[in-house]
Amino acid sequence: MTATIAPATPAVVGDERTLSPAEYQSWAAEVRRLAEERGAVVLAHNYQVPEIQDVADFTGDSLYLSRVAAQTDAREIVFCGVHFMAETAKILSPDKTVLLPDHAAGCSLADSITAEQLREWKAQHPGAVVVSYVNTTAAVKAETDVCCTSSNAADVVRSIPADREILFCPDQFLGAHVKRVTGRENISIWAGECHVHAGISPADVRAQVAAHPDAEILVHPECGCTTSVLDLVSHGDLPADRTRVLSTGGMVEEAARTRSSQVLVATEVGILHQLRALNAGTQFIPMNARAACRYMKMITPAKLLHTLRTGEGAVDVDPETAARARRAVEAMIAIGEPGRGGE
Repeated sequence: MTATIAPATPAVVGDERTLSPAEYQSWAAEVRRLAEERGAVVLAHNYQVPEIQDVADFTGDSLYLSRVAAQTDAREIVFCGVHFMAETAKILSPDKTVLLPDHAAGCSLADSITAEQLREWKAQHPGAVVVSYVNTTAAVKAETDVCCTSSNAADVVRSIPADREILFCPDQFLGAHVKRVTGRENISIWAGECHVHAGISPADVRAQVAAHPDAEILVHPECGCTTSVLDLVSHGDLPADRTRVLSTGGMVEEAARTRSSQVLVATEVGILHQLRALNAGTQFIPMNARAACRYMKMITPAKLLHTLRTGEGAVDVDPETAARARRAVEAMIAIGEPGRGGE
C-alpha cells in the first residue's frame, strides 16, 4: 500500500490536525510499514503536530527521547523535533543513524548563544563553572562543564561548591528561576530566550486566571510570566496549592494525575494534544493560544514520510565535539537522573 498525501503543508498555528481521519489511517500505516522496513524508531517531541505524536513509537521531551534513542536496538532514529534535539540523540548514540525530516527546524533559544560567544564569556570569568541547558547546540555543550534540564537545573546548581561562580546559559527565565529557588547569588545568566515561551506574558496570566478562577495553573520555567506568577503566589493573588512550575515532562505527569476540572497551561500549545489524551475529564486551556513554535511545526506528515522513503536528513556531529558534549550530559546524569522531565 502506498499512502497518498499532499505536499508539505504550511506551518500550522496551535495543535490542530492537518489530516482527515481517513488520510491519517493511510499515512500512519505507510509510516509504520516503512519504519519497520528500515529498522527505524520514530521519536516525536511533545510540541509536534498531533498526527506525528500519535504515529511515533515514543513521545516526550528532548532528553527523554535522546535516552530512548541510546537504549533502542533500532538501526535508525527518526527524530521529529528541532535540530539541537537530533544532535543530542546523535551525541548519545554515535553509532546510529539519526534522521531529521527538516534540517531548517531550528530553535530560537539554542541560537541565542554560540560556542564562540560562550568561549568569550568564559574568558571573562576564569574559573567559573558553565551550566548549559540541554536546549543548546552540540558545539555549546562541548564548551560546557555540566548540562541541566528544567526539572533538575536547581539540583545541578546546588551540586556546585558555593564558592564557585556559575555561568548559566542560555535561558534567562530558567536561570532567574534557578537563582530564586536556590538562593545562589554568584550566578551570571545569559540573556537568551525561547521566543514562544517569552511571549507568554504576565498579562496572559492575569486574563486567563480572571476567566478561570478555579483552574490549576501549570507554568514552564522558560516562560516570560514565571517570575510574575510566583510573585502573585507569594502575595496570595494566586493559590499556591494549585500553581506549579514544571518541565514539559512534569506537565505530562501532572496531567495524568490531576482531578481538576480546568488546568491553565503555560507552554507551547502542541503539548495540549498529549495532555488531553491522558485525561479526558479535565479541560486543558492554553495560557496563550498563539504560543506555537513555527520550527516544531516544520516537521509535517509529508516530510516524515519522505524521510522514511528516502533515508535523507542524516544529522552528524564532529566526533571530538560529540565526545566533549557527551561528558557535559553525563556529568548531569551523574548528579541525578533527570527522569521524564527534561526540557
